[in-house]
Amino acid sequence: MKTYRYDATRIIDGIEGAAVGLALSESPPGAPGPGQVQVRVRANSLNFVDLACLSGAFAVDGRIPLLDGAGEVSAVGDGVSRFRVGDRVVGNPHASWLAGPPAPDASGVVLGIATDGMLAGTVTLPESTLAHLPESIGFEAGASLPCAGLSAWNSLRGGPARYAVAPGSTVLVQGTGGVSLFALQFARVMGCRVIATTSSSAKADTLRALGAYAVIDYVQTPDWGARVLELTDGIGVDLTVEVGGPNTLPQSIVATRVGGRIALVGIVGGMGAIDYRDMLPINHKVLTLFANGMGSRRDLEEMLRFVDVNAIEPVIDSRFAFEDAASAFRHFAARRHVGKVVISHAS
Repeated sequence: MKTYRYDATRIIDGIEGAAVGLALSESPPGAPGPGQVQVRVRANSLNFVDLACLSGAFAVDGRIPLLDGAGEVSAVGDGVSRFRVGDRVVGNPHASWLAGPPAPDASGVVLGIATDGMLAGTVTLPESTLAHLPESIGFEAGASLPCAGLSAWNSLRGGPARYAVAPGSTVLVQGTGGVSLFALQFARVMGCRVIATTSSSAKADTLRALGAYAVIDYVQTPDWGARVLELTDGIGVDLTVEVGGPNTLPQSIVATRVGGRIALVGIVGGMGAIDYRDMLPINHKVLTLFANGMGSRRDLEEMLRFVDVNAIEPVIDSRFAFEDAASAFRHFAARRHVGKVVISHAS
């Protein structure tokens, strides 16, 4: 079995600010223990948090990387009842969060960060961490969904409060990363109108092809929040899926309607300080800001059924061989991708 691990002695060339890299080793997989399922991984995908791991944001040296992976069951341990050999499965990044709202005893055990992840030929996980992958969803598509798809899904579903968007709502998404594209695709199927921001005409074409009502170039229009107000007759959007962080949040506040909601997902726009004067409209507009921590296994199962029934095809930017995982990280770190960057394993 070939396995990657984070290794502080092998920095990946070409990734600025990397504090750890990858090391590939080979060893027998062993047998699954009681309650465990062994999975032959067929595909993985990358997320922004994986770059944060490389930067040293988390103590991951020695861990198997990556939150996302899909494959088929190759063996089961004693007492396993939910799976059998040959089943197609996907891992839930929150390994201990099974259902319901987040709670202390279900939080913190994230694949690839607090425990071993999915970037290996074979992984062994508790059966409670896995969900069945519908036959209509391929391994690459399945591997692209857990982190980014769940973040989009629970943004639209309203987080733990379940104050979900309704048909006819207007949703704002930012850029062409995995979360934003999934949010656009899911929202359109839910009957919502979507406004998107981007930085290039080529990416704008992709967003329009996926059903965006309007696309704003945030380079040409840095005050894009005001443009969103123009497009919504001065009202603003019902929900903003905020992936940029402190450098985009002030404009998101401008763009969101009175009584609207902002799903706080990521910091892909970089870190920075926020002037409190930019935050005052949160009170004036009675906005709700809610955190998004992906979701539970039940959330993952519901999202997979939604993708299955509605025949949603994840947008995959590029594919890299398992043996060339370092190149996948380099490509992802360059931040020119549109959609998901996938690592495919030889069959």
